[in-house]
Amino acid sequence: MDKCVFCGGQVSRQQVTFLYDDDDNYFFVEHVPAEVCTKCGEKTYSPEVAEKLTRLAKRGHPARTIQVPVFNFGETSL
Repeated sequence: MDKCVFCGGQVSRQQVTFLYDDDDNYFFVEHVPAEVCTKCGEKTYSPEVAEKLTRLAKRGHPARTIQVPVFNFGETSL
């Protein structure tokens, strides 16, 4: 098993959801293969996966679209 490059913890191969966030443009990519640290939770992607994520960001077509409520923590009265 490999070690995390950030904290030295053990990593395991998992399917994760990748969040793309660039200048108020957001999208999710589900079922992305990644190595996830069992200690700190850091996710790393192979060069091939990173390249495919970049292509999706530039010209991908979503499988579906969802609506997500957005809250402003600074404006809550709870």
